[in-house]
Amino acid sequence: MDEVTALQAATLAEIAAAATTDELEAIRIKVVGKSGSLTGYLRSMNQVAPEERAEVGKTVNIARNQIESALEAQKKALAGAELEARMQADALDITLPGRAQQMGTRHLINRITDEIAEVFMGIGYSVATGPEVETDYYNFEALNAPADHPSRSMQDTFYVRDLSGDTTNVKGESDVLLRTQTSGVQVHAMEDQELPIYIIAPGKVYRRDVADPSHLPQFNQIEGLVVDKGITFGDLKGTLDYFCKQMFGEERKTRFRAHYFPFTEPSAEVDVSCGICHGEGCRFCKGTGWLEILGCGMVDPNVLRYSGIDPEVYSGFAFGVGVERVACLKYNVPDLRMLLEGDMRFLRQF
Repeated sequence: MDEVTALQAATLAEIAAAATTDELEAIRIKVVGKSGSLTGYLRSMNQVAPEERAEVGKTVNIARNQIESALEAQKKALAGAELEARMQADALDITLPGRAQQMGTRHLINRITDEIAEVFMGIGYSVATGPEVETDYYNFEALNAPADHPSRSMQDTFYVRDLSGDTTNVKGESDVLLRTQTSGVQVHAMEDQELPIYIIAPGKVYRRDVADPSHLPQFNQIEGLVVDKGITFGDLKGTLDYFCKQMFGEERKTRFRAHYFPFTEPSAEVDVSCGICHGEGCRFCKGTGWLEILGCGMVDPNVLRYSGIDPEVYSGFAFGVGVERVACLKYNVPDLRMLLEGDMRFLRQF
C-alpha cells in the first residue's frame, strides 16, 4: 500500500510537470497502460493475503482513478494550449489584399492595327488580306520594280525554295519569297475586285534588317490603295492628314516631302509634327520638330496597266505605314524592340 501511495504521488507530480500531450501519453502508458506499473499491482492481487486484499484493492483503485482524472484534466489543458499555438502559427491575416489574377489584354501592336483599320473603315475603306509567302511578280514586278532594284537582292529580301517546277531553286533569288510589303495585296485587289477600289491591307512583312531602335526584320504594315475616277494628289493629302489627326490628335500637323518609290509617281514621305516639343525641336525629333511616319504617292500608270486598268480613265493613290512606328510615335516609345521583348511591366502601361 505504501508503494502504491508513493507511485500515485510521483505520477501526479509527473502529470503536473508534463509540457505536451505526447509526454502525457508516455506517462499514461508507463503507469496505467496494459504493462504499466499500477496495472501490475492489480494483476498481482492473488499474491496478497486474503484478509488484506480488499484494502489493497481499494487503495490501488483510488490511485488509478486519481491518476486517470489528472491525466484527463491535464490533457484538456495541454490540448487547448497546443491548439492555440497552432492557430497563432497558421494565422491568416484577412486584412491583406488578395492576389487577383491579372486580366489579359490585346498586345499594343494588335490594338494599333485595329485603331488604324477603324479610322479608314470609318471613311468607307474595306480590309483586304493576302499571303505572306508571295511570288516575285506580285511583290516586285507588278509594282514596277526594275530587275536591278536593290530591294530584290538577297541582302534585302528573304527568298524561299521554289518547289513549283521540276527543279528547286536553293541558292540565290527565286520566284518565291517572304513578302517585303503588303503591296502585293493591292495588286491582287486590282486584278480581282471591281472598280472603284478603296482598301487597306494590314499584315506582317519581312526584310533582312538588323534589329535596332528603328528597324525590325519582321514587322507589321498597313498599306492603303484607292483607284477611282478623278483621284488627285489633293485627295491623298486630305486622307493622310485626316488619318494623322485621328491617330495622334487634332493639333498635330502633317508635312509632305518629295521622295521616290518605283510604284508611285509622284511620291512623297509624310512627316507628323513632334508630340513632345510640338514642333519646336527636341532630342526625340532630332531638333527638326517633325517625325517621319509613312510613304505615299499617286499610283504609277504602269502599275495600273499591269492589272489591266486603263490609266487614262482611272487614277489612284497608295500609302504604307508601319504599325510599330505608329505605336512608338503615339506613345513616345524610343525603341521598336521594346514592343517585342515581352516585358509585362512595359506592356501593361498600355
